[in-house]
Amino acid sequence: MAATTTSTLSDLFVNIVAQARFTAEEQSLMLGLVQQFDIAGTSGTTIQVPKYPAIASADLVEGTDLSSSTVTTTSVSIAVKEVGAQVVLTDLAAMGSGNPAQELGTALGNSIATKIDQDLIALFSGFGTSFGSAGTELTGSRFFQAAATLRNNKVTGDLYAVINPLAAYAMKSNFTNTFGNDGALVGSDLANDAMRSGYIGQIAGIQVFESANVAVDGDDDAVGAVFSKEALAIALKRDFNLETQRDASLRAWELNATACYGVGELDDTYGVGLLADAVL
Repeated sequence: MAATTTSTLSDLFVNIVAQARFTAEEQSLMLGLVQQFDIAGTSGTTIQVPKYPAIASADLVEGTDLSSSTVTTTSVSIAVKEVGAQVVLTDLAAMGSGNPAQELGTALGNSIATKIDQDLIALFSGFGTSFGSAGTELTGSRFFQAAATLRNNKVTGDLYAVINPLAAYAMKSNFTNTFGNDGALVGSDLANDAMRSGYIGQIAGIQVFESANVAVDGDDDAVGAVFSKEALAIALKRDFNLETQRDASLRAWELNATACYGVGELDDTYGVGLLADAVL
């Protein structure tokens, strides 16, 4: 009987790890929107990301030698850290009804995914350029300002925005109100999508995402951002890991989920902050 119990628990732990790893990878919004550096095989706990300046081309004159450009590189330093969460699985719970492997795996995976998103989103307030102000509603015009600023900074490729859902609510409401700050958008495809599904979609070519991980401060304001993938980075030293430890006197198992990574801003000109009111 003891062998059967051990085998059952071993199978359970395998399923918890699989579910937790899947959840951690799939539930993080920000991981897919920033640069990723895998430093698992690199010694040390800090990565230096080189930054190269723009090189200008010039008209040439036949028979005249090219003039060389001086290239001076700088670097961004990203130090890694450990994050983790622990839950306790009692023997009674393991024998109970439901699906503890899926439920605990989902909870642990969500915990790590949330922490990754929170750490990356915390970098939004560090962008040197920001639009909006405390106590004011977010409007569509802010996205056009952000897009114009980034494109003028020679940012190419996809642009992303991550904002708090409460800040997004005010903007969606204005889409449907002729007298609101975005009255010109009433009746547009953007407004119709907001009415039907609550989804903002794209504004000014920016893919807009909502996340509760964009924190609301004590004054009911939140700092979102518009950025390209090259604005922020995460260095992954060790992705999701789960270790178990038996506590015999508690008749339970400790499930310890950890990850080791660091986050940093790569290029300040590739992102802008969006400060807005975040309250219903």
